[in-house]
Amino acid sequence: MALVDLHLHTTNSDGTLTPSELVRLCASNGLRVISVSDHDSTEGLSEAREAAREFPGLELIPGVELSTDVPGAEVHLLGYFVDEEDAGFQRTLRGFREGRVDRARAMVERLNAMGLRISWDRVREIAGEASIGRPHIAQALVEAGYVRYSRDAFDRYIGRNGEAYVERPNVTPVDAVGILAANGALPVMAHPTYYDDASQEGDDRGLRHALEELKEAGLVGMEVHYKDYSSDQVARLAALADRLDLIPCGGTDYHALGNPGEPEPGAAGPPLSTVESLRRLKRERAVDT
Repeated sequence: MALVDLHLHTTNSDGTLTPSELVRLCASNGLRVISVSDHDSTEGLSEAREAAREFPGLELIPGVELSTDVPGAEVHLLGYFVDEEDAGFQRTLRGFREGRVDRARAMVERLNAMGLRISWDRVREIAGEASIGRPHIAQALVEAGYVRYSRDAFDRYIGRNGEAYVERPNVTPVDAVGILAANGALPVMAHPTYYDDASQEGDDRGLRHALEELKEAGLVGMEVHYKDYSSDQVARLAALADRLDLIPCGGTDYHALGNPGEPEPGAAGPPLSTVESLRRLKRERAVDT
C-alpha cells in the first residue's frame, strides 16, 4: 500500500463516503498524506480537516478537481493547496456546479428518449447537496435495473462514447489551469492516459503536446501513479514527467461506488517525495507573491 493518495472523492461531489468516513478509512489503511479533491467543490474540506485532527499522523492537502472537454476527449485538472477563502474562485466553482446540473438533466432526457426510464428527481435525490455528476445518474440506472454496476452505465450510456453523453460547458484545459493558478493552487493533470486512445496504447505524442501546452499555462504535475495503471504505464509516464519537469503525482480516484475490485485509498499513490516537491513549490510561490 502507498502512504500517499492525492485523488479522493466524497459525498460533496460524486463519492459515497462522507468526508469524515473517507478520512477514517484512509487512516485505517495507513495513509500519511491525502488530498480530498471533489469535483468543482471544496465544501467537504472543512469536515475532512476536522476529522483528520483525530489522526495526528495524517496530513490533509486541500484539493479540487476541474473537468474540461476537448475534441474527442476529456481532460481533468487537480488543484492542490487550494485557497478555499478565495471568493472569486468559489463563484467560479458555483458556476461549474450549475453547469453540471444542466448537463446531467440533458443526459437523463437522452436516456429517457432511449427508453431508460429514470427520473430527474431521483438523480437529484441521490446527489443530495453534492455537486451533481454522472455517477449519480449511474446509480439511478443501477437502481432501476438497467445495469448491474455503475461502471456498466459509463461503458454503455454516459461515458464519452455512450449514446447519452453530453459535453460540459466550454471550459478548456488551459482555462482550468489558469483558474487554479490564479487561486494559488498547484495544477496537476489527472489520469493523463485518458487524454486519448493513442496514449492508452503507448503513443504519447499527443499527450506530450497537450502537457507542454498546459505547462506553459502553469501546469506543475501529472498523475503517474493511478489506480488502474500497469507497472509499464507508470514507468512510461514517470519518464515523461521527468522529461517535462512535472511532479509525478497520483492516487486511486476513490469514489466508493461498489464496483467489483474498486481499489481502496492507498492502493495506488506517489511516494512521499512527491509531497515534498509539492510543498516546496507551494512555499516558493508564496514567497514570490
